[in-house]
Amino acid sequence: MKLNNYSFWKPYILLFPALTILVGLFLGGVTLALAQSFGYFPLLGLNNFTLKYYIKVLSSPEFLDALQYSLYISFMSSVIAVVLGVFLAYQLVKLPKEHKLVRLIYKLPIIVPHIVASLLVFLFFTQSGLVSRLLYKLDLIEQLKSFPALVFDSWGMGIILVYLWKEIPFVALVTYTVLKHINNSFSQVAANLGANRHQIFWNIYFPLSLPSIGSAFIIVFAFSFGAFEIPYLLGPTYPKTLPVMAYQSYISSDLSQRPIAMVIAITLTVICFGLIYIYKKLLDLILC
Repeated sequence: MKLNNYSFWKPYILLFPALTILVGLFLGGVTLALAQSFGYFPLLGLNNFTLKYYIKVLSSPEFLDALQYSLYISFMSSVIAVVLGVFLAYQLVKLPKEHKLVRLIYKLPIIVPHIVASLLVFLFFTQSGLVSRLLYKLDLIEQLKSFPALVFDSWGMGIILVYLWKEIPFVALVTYTVLKHINNSFSQVAANLGANRHQIFWNIYFPLSLPSIGSAFIIVFAFSFGAFEIPYLLGPTYPKTLPVMAYQSYISSDLSQRPIAMVIAITLTVICFGLIYIYKKLLDLILC
């Protein structure tokens, strides 16, 4: 009996030191962020908890514009990535088995870091980039400035392009894994009854893969909503995204901006957890 008990607890005992460090660092960081967001910052002589920083930030026009811009970037990139990723996955499922190279190539963007993708977008799609110069040489545009501003623009086109570079293959990978395990006899029966490819997809493949599609959407939305480096490198001066706004407040030489940065960080976290909660509730409704 003792041997069985030890065998049961052994993995937890071995993981305990690492988990203690990870959980300690995470909870310590969250606790510190919460304390500073409520105005407790002894380094500045702030020893009382207050809601004034939350009121100041949440009522700020700059914060509201940043929130709106962040939601726009995340929603647009996530929706486009899901639509194109699911379409790509469905086409891959229908490919003959000998097309192994195609099933490998589409995964390559996943291993390319976002920083590299940002550099590629900058080199190709700025108004003085390679694409605009090529179009100018071909006399398709009168001057370089005629090329649309796709980087540092208020529409966030450059940011969205970088996210799509990574997110479309990711969504395709997640969805393809589910689609290829769906019993092929379902589609064969539907085809024998006169259903075309579109009807087979919408009535068989889509409903069965919907939980995975929803999971992929939440993952890419949460990532793009909380990502800092791409909006920082390719985004406009105004409006900023929330992560960029939080970062600039955090690194400010004025330490009184630190509680503001923590308020934004906590707000980001709450929104992401809220999205996960909503997704789980919607998934339960769909599966019931």
